[in-house]
Amino acid sequence: MKNIFITGGAGLVGGHVVEEALRVAPDARIVVLVQALDPRSYFVSSGMKDRVTLVFGDIRDERTVRDCVFNYEIDTIFHLAAQPIVNVALANPRQTLDTNIMGTVNVLEAARTSGLVQAVVVASSDKAYGKAKFQPYTEDHPLEGLHPYDVSKSCTDLIARTYATCYDLPIIVTRFGNIFGPGDLNLNRLVPGAMRALALNEDLLIRSDGTLTRDFVYVKDVAYVYVMLAQRAREYGGQAFNCTSGIHKSVIDMLDTISVAVGQPVPHRILNEAKHEIPEQALSDQKLRNTFQWKPSIAFDQAIRDTYEWYKALFSSHL
Repeated sequence: MKNIFITGGAGLVGGHVVEEALRVAPDARIVVLVQALDPRSYFVSSGMKDRVTLVFGDIRDERTVRDCVFNYEIDTIFHLAAQPIVNVALANPRQTLDTNIMGTVNVLEAARTSGLVQAVVVASSDKAYGKAKFQPYTEDHPLEGLHPYDVSKSCTDLIARTYATCYDLPIIVTRFGNIFGPGDLNLNRLVPGAMRALALNEDLLIRSDGTLTRDFVYVKDVAYVYVMLAQRAREYGGQAFNCTSGIHKSVIDMLDTISVAVGQPVPHRILNEAKHEIPEQALSDQKLRNTFQWKPSIAFDQAIRDTYEWYKALFSSHL
C-alpha cells in the first residue's frame, strides 16, 4: 500500500480507514475524493484531513475518478462513497442508484484500465441481502434487495464480483452490519440520534415500533478489517466477507444497552411510522473470523462509551 485512493474518505468509515491505513503504512500517499468537508467530521476534527491529498469531486464523474487513479498511480482502493440513507433513496431513487451503482462502475473501470491496482475493497452492506431466506445471513445468501437503497447495494456487490471474475481484479466486498462510532453526523441513525438525545436531553424519535433488530459493529473495528482485507486482496479476491461485532439487538434493546453503558437513560418516543424497513437482520461473520482469526478488539460497552464522549464534545462545541 504505497498509493491509496479512498472514495468517501470524509465519511464515518472513511476517516477511520485513513487513520488505520496511516498506522499500517505511515509513508503511504493517500488520495481522498470528497464532495465537501464538514468541520465536525472525524476526518477533519482528528487531523486526518491534513495528512492526505484531497480531491474535490463527485464519484459519478468518470473523468474525476479516472484521473485520481491514473495521475496518482494508485495501487490500493477503498471504495466507500455512497448515498447511504434509506429515506433519501426512497425519495430520490435515481440519484441513489446513479451514485451507488455507476459510482462503483467508475471506480472499477479505472482500476481495470490502470494496470497498477493491486487491491480494491468495495463497501456493500447487509442491506444487499434483502429480506432473509435464512438467518443469520451467510455470504452465500442470495442478494435480493427490493427497495432503492437495498437494490443499489445488491448491484454494487454483484458488479464488484463481476469485475473480479471477468477481469481478474483483486476485489474484496464487505458487508457490515450497522456501523457506529465517532464521526457519524447522520443524526437520523439510531446511535448518533441517541447520543444527541443524551447530550441535549431531548427525545429521540424512533420511526419504527422499536422491535426492528440489527447487528452493530464499532467503526474502529471496521477500519481495521478494511485495511486487513486490502493487504490480502490478491489472495482472497472475488470473495465477500460479512463483518459484525456479534451484537444483535432490537432498537429498544440497543437504547437500553447505551443507557447502561453511559449511566443515564436515553429519552425517546416511539412513532411507529417507518416503512420499507427490513424487520430483522442478523449476520454471520464466521467466514471472516475463521479465515483471518479476527475478532473485535474493543469491548462493546467501551465502544459505546468512547462514542458518547466524542458526541458530548461535539455537542458542547457546536450548540
